[in-house]
Amino acid sequence: MSRLLIRGATVITMNPRREILPGANIAVEDGTILHVGGEAPRAEFDHVIDADGHAALPGLVNTHTHAAMTLMRGYADDMPLMAWLKKKIWPLERRVQPEDVYWGTLLACVEMLQAGVTTFNDMYYAFDEAARAVQESGIRACLSGVLLGFLSTARQDLADAVAFVKEYDGAADGRIVAMLGPHAPYTVPDDLMRAVIEGARDAGVGIHIHLSETETEVKDSLKATGLTPIAHMDRVGLFEIHPVLAAHGVHLTDGDLDIMARKNVGMAHCPGSNMKLASGVARVPEALKRKIAVGLGTDGAASNNNLDVLEEARLAALLHKVQSGDPTCVTAYQALEMATRGGARALGLEDRIGMIAPGMQADLALVDLRRPHLTPLHNVVSHLVYSARAGDVRTVLVNGRVVVREGRVTTVDEDDVMAQANRVARELNSGRRKARPV
Repeated sequence: MSRLLIRGATVITMNPRREILPGANIAVEDGTILHVGGEAPRAEFDHVIDADGHAALPGLVNTHTHAAMTLMRGYADDMPLMAWLKKKIWPLERRVQPEDVYWGTLLACVEMLQAGVTTFNDMYYAFDEAARAVQESGIRACLSGVLLGFLSTARQDLADAVAFVKEYDGAADGRIVAMLGPHAPYTVPDDLMRAVIEGARDAGVGIHIHLSETETEVKDSLKATGLTPIAHMDRVGLFEIHPVLAAHGVHLTDGDLDIMARKNVGMAHCPGSNMKLASGVARVPEALKRKIAVGLGTDGAASNNNLDVLEEARLAALLHKVQSGDPTCVTAYQALEMATRGGARALGLEDRIGMIAPGMQADLALVDLRRPHLTPLHNVVSHLVYSARAGDVRTVLVNGRVVVREGRVTTVDEDDVMAQANRVARELNSGRRKARPV
């Protein structure tokens, strides 16, 4: 049995009462939070962390990314989405090998942990290699292998994905949650999508999918099916699975939002990526009013170009203010909630993470408030959203284990991970790698 005490933090609980507890203690036993508040339980602690001058947050949740695409950071910028995918990203990805996915994902894990992200929702190839990176880094992850219907291997890819989720769901001391990841309705035909739904139902796992990311996607869906992507997937039966995480959801009708609310479909809002690729502005305020579970996502590092969820919270709060003309639209607290508890809800993990309360997993981030850009401290939540930076995160715990100490990841050698990622990127760009057949 291991016991840990975090002492004297300003605890941002993110509980339904929106409690903020100054000078509070958090007691952890075997990875689970036992106590939050004043006097700690009388017990011997194996480790005590002095958190005076720090805010304690639930670990941030990145609800949509393609972790291994750290290898493509800066590779193809300032392009429209479909040209970016078809002319640059997909051709390069055909040269990516399983070991490359391991190093790219491990680099992403280091970057996210240092930024206080303790859970990420991934969609990529070679998902067993992503699982290896998750296991070694100590982070928590929802892993789903991307499925593309235009590949000649699509049916075998689905069989491999189903086998993966059955083997890995609950692995790494429960840190791995496995899902199926059909890329999008425009890349996965209905017959294959129905097979994905059946596979998810059989395995008892959720589904992670891109939906209504661009205006063109919606227009093409209306032309082909007479329905929006959301309505089309509802007709196909996708939303009978729980959870379903809809990545982006930029171009949604009132009817789409009603379907998502009724069927408990989660939404990953990716403001940075959506702005960079000029995909549009998602209807997040309307989604929140309908009680849809909205989390924040970075998307992959090729289209953002970082994995900083605090930055996404800031962008979400600012974007919707300027888009609506209403400075009260998406408040700092709502933005931080999307980065924590909202993301947990969207992934169906609200019973484990996203809130600091007894019985929850001890996934925590300590942010140093003793910085010039965080002084004076009028409003801690406002500061975290509008002023804080990823580098202000000093300590991170996942399952009660310290995985970042004084800003450095404790589980892997950061310098080696960066060196290996640089090596892989050079090889991918060298032209010597043969592309896999489509």
